[in-house]
Amino acid sequence: MTETQAPTQTAAFNKADLAAVVYAVATHAGPLKPEDALEVQQIAQAMIRLLIGLPLHSDGQLTVKTLAVEAGLRRNKLTHKHTGLKDLFYALVKAQDRRPKIADRLQQENTALTEKLKKAQADRSELANRVDQYARIIHVLEVENHQLREQCQPGGVVLPLHNRE
Repeated sequence: MTETQAPTQTAAFNKADLAAVVYAVATHAGPLKPEDALEVQQIAQAMIRLLIGLPLHSDGQLTVKTLAVEAGLRRNKLTHKHTGLKDLFYALVKAQDRRPKIADRLQQENTALTEKLKKAQADRSELANRVDQYARIIHVLEVENHQLREQCQPGGVVLPLHNRE
């Protein structure tokens, strides 16, 4: 095994362990009604997807609301009926010492968009300054033009300048 292969296999092994632990804990309660067993299975699968950072139906945040969306259930199923699974989820989130991949991606996008916004604001400020400068120049030219028109006598003659060669 090379150095580049080790992290991939370790990550896959950890994900498999996580899946096994979550499912074992979720189904450990004993015999369940069929609808409860289905809910437990959906919650366990959603927990695994969220904890490994690969959500299918949600934004990937590590909250009970997102867990319910990911499981395709109403939130009260976790807050009132399957409170043990909710507590397990929060314990696993707390034990996890990293942010989910989707949060990292969103942070990178946020940083890029913030930089883009700063550049756009700087460009806008520069353009606004240029517009103000051009307005002042146009005003000065209008005043000079008006003064030249006033100096010109009605019926005055315009003489061409001769080239000096």
